[in-house]
Amino acid sequence: MAQPSPEPLVPAGTRSPGAALAVLSAGTLMIVLDGTIVNVALPSIQHDLGFSQAGLAWVVNAYLIAFGGLLLLTGRLGDLLGRRRILVAGLTAFSAASLLCGIADSAGVLVAARFVQGAAGAMVSAVALGMVIALYPEPRGRARAMGVYSFTQSAGGVLGLLAGGVLTQAINWHWIFFVNLPIGIAAALLSLRLLPDDRPAGGTPRSLRGVDAPGAVLVTAALMLGVSTIVRTAGHGWTSTSTAVSGALSLALLAAFLLRQARAAQPLMPLRLFRSRIVSGANVVQALMVAGGFGFQFLTSLYLQRVLGYDPLEIGLAIAPTGVVIGVMSLALSARLGARFGQRAVLLPSLALFASGFLLLARAPSAHASYLTDVLPPILVFGVSFGLAMPSLMTLGMSDATPADSGLVSGVFNTAQQIGGALGLAVLASLAGARTDHRLAAGDPAPQALTSGYHLAFLAAAALLAAATVIATVLLRTPAGSGGDQAAAAPATAPAPQVQPVSSTPGSRPAPEPTDRTARV
Repeated sequence: MAQPSPEPLVPAGTRSPGAALAVLSAGTLMIVLDGTIVNVALPSIQHDLGFSQAGLAWVVNAYLIAFGGLLLLTGRLGDLLGRRRILVAGLTAFSAASLLCGIADSAGVLVAARFVQGAAGAMVSAVALGMVIALYPEPRGRARAMGVYSFTQSAGGVLGLLAGGVLTQAINWHWIFFVNLPIGIAAALLSLRLLPDDRPAGGTPRSLRGVDAPGAVLVTAALMLGVSTIVRTAGHGWTSTSTAVSGALSLALLAAFLLRQARAAQPLMPLRLFRSRIVSGANVVQALMVAGGFGFQFLTSLYLQRVLGYDPLEIGLAIAPTGVVIGVMSLALSARLGARFGQRAVLLPSLALFASGFLLLARAPSAHASYLTDVLPPILVFGVSFGLAMPSLMTLGMSDATPADSGLVSGVFNTAQQIGGALGLAVLASLAGARTDHRLAAGDPAPQALTSGYHLAFLAAAALLAAATVIATVLLRTPAGSGGDQAAAAPATAPAPQVQPVSSTPGSRPAPEPTDRTARV
């Protein structure tokens, strides 16, 4: 399925690559900003719109499901219709959806608008990195450009936490969405001015017959029903009729998606990729790791406000060190350690360290907690472990990809990141909600009941990371000479993983060679 290499996006002497890079970075910043800014405002949103504790996860999951389910489809549309066209459409739709989120006066409206945001975010993210790579064909210039792109994502994660706290406390939570409007509108207008029109020759779209839209619909619907099933268990249990029906429909849709991927001429997610032990193992490990990362921000924000009484700004300031440490680890230390000790030797202890952070949080008290002794240590542990683990994992996962498949494998990694985050967060939030409701029914005071629920979820997250460590130990062994355990060149130019809801927008893998499929990343 090799694709021809793209022509340079910037004809010599006619465009400014620096200005184009700034526009693409601004669009990406908006996506990353929105992914983290919501976490700080979750307790306020829950109070105003009447979400249950388990149902509150939909504010995050509606975005993640649409993002993960449509990422590969929108990347393919960028290949066929022109990446600038998809980018501008995504920025415009994201701005409009942000306005709807900001004026939402009910839980249903907010969740629906978040789904649209996720779809629009997929459109932007699917093409932005490929455009950056094509802007800078020379290795040295590309390395500098990827550094800027990486910094934007890391900085966006931290800025989102702080901006979420400031806006929610100074005005209200609605403004965390309104802040996207000037960024999105400006980025869309400047994209039309500064980015070249890369539509097919003559402006005629290539054939869309190869676009697997039914596959995208099937996987997105399966994820929506799967998350709904998990959330239902908090209120109805696993044996209720509604839970059983929802779960059965989700599995049926997932089976239909896999069957289509096995038979389609140009599937969204070619199943042949998973014949590779490395690719399969890396995707599973990433899904488990990101599930823990999403659970950390979601549940820690609720713990800080609902148990310890932090206001939104204090929550943002409390969690912000995680993003700072991730940026430092991924940009300054991960590549050096990988070069010296091998990527696998960096990944395995990092995963174990990640699990230990959840064990520390599972000891957090329900009253009289000290930030310096009870909260900050696990926050720093998460920053160090995630910042080291993600670049190493992506390097190992890409080590078994052929040049023709590198862009596609990267896109699959990014999709697995969003899907794993959505399903993992649904499980952790439902566990916490069910335990809290049980303790409240038993007569426990609210702080103790909430803390008990969070403790159970943190222990479950630690179990996910322990499973990821075992799977990585068994499956992520690269053949001698493949470069996965030794080479550190790829992470040196890779985008830094962001604390998210991490994605994990999409910048947590090494930059592939500039094939046309890179637009899927």
